[in-house]
This record gives sequence, structure tokens and C-alpha cells, in this order.
Amino acid sequence: MIRKVYVVAGEVSGDTHGAELMDALRHQFGGVEFRGLGGPIMGKVAEAEMIDWVDDAAVMGYIEVLKRYSWFKERLEKSVAEVIEWQPDVLLLVDYPGFNLRLAKRVREFCPDTKIVHYVAPQVWAWNQRRIPQIVESHDLMLCLFPFEVPVFEKAGLKAVCPGHPLIDELEEKRVEVERDPALVGLFPGSRMREVTRLFPLMLEVAGDLHAKGYEVTFASAAASEKVEGVMRAELVRSGLPEGLVKIQLGGSQELMQRVGSGAVASGTATLEAAYYGMPYCLVYGVAWATYLLARQVIKVPHIGLINILAGREIAPEFIQNDANVYEVSHWFEGMLSDDEVRRAHGESLRLAASQLGESGVHLRAAGAIVDLFKS
Repeated sequence: MIRKVYVVAGEVSGDTHGAELMDALRHQFGGVEFRGLGGPIMGKVAEAEMIDWVDDAAVMGYIEVLKRYSWFKERLEKSVAEVIEWQPDVLLLVDYPGFNLRLAKRVREFCPDTKIVHYVAPQVWAWNQRRIPQIVESHDLMLCLFPFEVPVFEKAGLKAVCPGHPLIDELEEKRVEVERDPALVGLFPGSRMREVTRLFPLMLEVAGDLHAKGYEVTFASAAASEKVEGVMRAELVRSGLPEGLVKIQLGGSQELMQRVGSGAVASGTATLEAAYYGMPYCLVYGVAWATYLLARQVIKVPHIGLINILAGREIAPEFIQNDANVYEVSHWFEGMLSDDEVRRAHGESLRLAASQLGESGVHLRAAGAIVDLFKS
């Protein structure tokens, strides 16, 4: 029997995780037909009607989303219509809660027989626990990244499983045998265009500041897409930094994280990747002030860095909004560049915290949990 699965992912990381889970579902079900919204990696797995929208959909922040409200509303209506017409066996939502929770609610209303599964649980425990009843009503299964998330949903009445973090399989595949270069600093401004335009200029200023202070280091950065790479190269030209001081490559951020002596990382999944490899880093974060002030009203955890939340304490320093400035970030780097032992100890603390993310085989366990829905 051919199962029909409609998949929605709205970010670069979701494109990767979604593709891996799609592969695992094909293995578990035997025959699967995919449709939906994702990125280029999911498109290759689907071999069919998968719309590539990641570059346009990866918008972060309340104000930023409101500016494009009509575009998102139109895309939501089209997706609802596609699902109603196709009547899939599974609606597989990969992270991206702002869009996907609305889609789930609409699909539940019109497609009662479709199993609705969310892969990468929305972090409602951190910012909006009032949405949990809505999620319970619209979903059939929640696949959680962290063990502490499972009881949050199960207590509310939703079946929840923690197969582990999907990063584990991907990062193990990309592990390389290489020694860290203390004189090489990594700059990781994120995958979203607005993140890059806001954070990469700051990172370039930090590079210029450290260079001006006489630190004999070079800098390397990995762009998440060709479009992002173009923006980063334009920012580098505008910065006026000496030629060769900062090198930009397309892709390969995980390999770079294993080579650099230390780095600056935008808030998000990349902070877990860096921690898993034991890369000493600081977290930088900045959004529109209205977005930030709104977020502070609803966020219920003391840290924004995922590795810090997992550890229950601040391991990676967080430079947020006004603190995300040249003085603060450069000062932190000076400490890393001046003391090898401090740098090594910092990297080891991050690696130990990341060990809580689970073991390999995550996507197969997640696919097995989806298959079990039909058995029950």
C-alpha cells in the first residue's frame, strides 16, 4: 500500500531533518508518495511535487512576519486547499510552528482521517504554554527533541515520543579527523537572510577590531545558500577589511566548526551543532526592538541558547541586542585567544552538555513512531 505524506518545513535545518525522516519513512512504509513545502534536499527525496520555499519562508521575529503577513496567509490557504484535495495519510510538520500550528488546526477540521505529526516539538514550554491545548486537539503525535519535553505534552493528553535529536545522525556523518587551529576564528551568522544581514556586519566588525589589536588570526564563515553567500560577500566588500582576513565558503559549516579554534554563532540550531563538536563559542542574537520586547513578555526560560537551556545554566555566553556589540564580543574572543586552557575547557563543557542529545538512529526511531500510529 502506498502511503501519502504531505510534508512542510520552512527553514534550512528543517529541510535537512525533513529529508532524513522522509527517507526513513520510505524505508519503514515500503511505498510513500510525498508532496508539500520544503527545500532542495527534501525535493530530491520527494521526486515529485515539493515546492522549494525555504529561502522565502525563513523569516524570524514577530514584526518581520507581520510585514509579510499577506504572503504567509496566501501560502497557508494554498496549502490547506492542496491537503484537502489530496487527502494524505499523514501531514508531517517539521518544526516551523508559526505556520505549521495554523496549518494543523485547519487540516484537522477538514481532514479528520489524516494523521497529524509534528517533528521537532514547538517550544511552548518556553514561550506560550496556552497553545498546548490547541496542539493536543489538532495533533496525533509529537516527536520531541529533548526528553524533558515529553511529559509536557503527555500530561496534556497528546502522545509524545523522544527519538533523540536529529542532529546526532547528521553530525556524526560529517565528523572529520582534524585538529583545531587556534588562529582560525569561525563566524556563523545563521541561515535566515534577516539574521545574516543583522549579524554578519557585527561579526566583520569584530574581525576588524581583533585584527587592529594585533591578534594574528584569520576568519572563516560558511554561507547556508548561494543567495546568502551573495549577501555575505557584499557585506565583506563594504566592510573594507584587508583581503584574505575573512574567507567565505558555500556550505560546509559543520566541517568548519571542527577546524576553528573558537567562533561566534547566531542563536538557533547551529549552537547545538557547535556544542556537539566541542567548538568554543559565544552566542550572538539581535532582532527588531519591538520583536525583542514582545518576546521578553512571553519567554519563560532564563536563556535563549538551546545548549544553555539543555544544560540548565549558561555555558555559552549570550550577547543579546545591545550586548551584541563589538566591545563585548571582541572582549570574549580576546579571552579565548589568550588562554589555550580556558578555550579547551570551554569546548569540553559544551561537548558534555550536548551529550544529552541522544544516540544515532534518530530518524528511524521517529519513522517507527509514525508507523505505530497506523498499527494502533
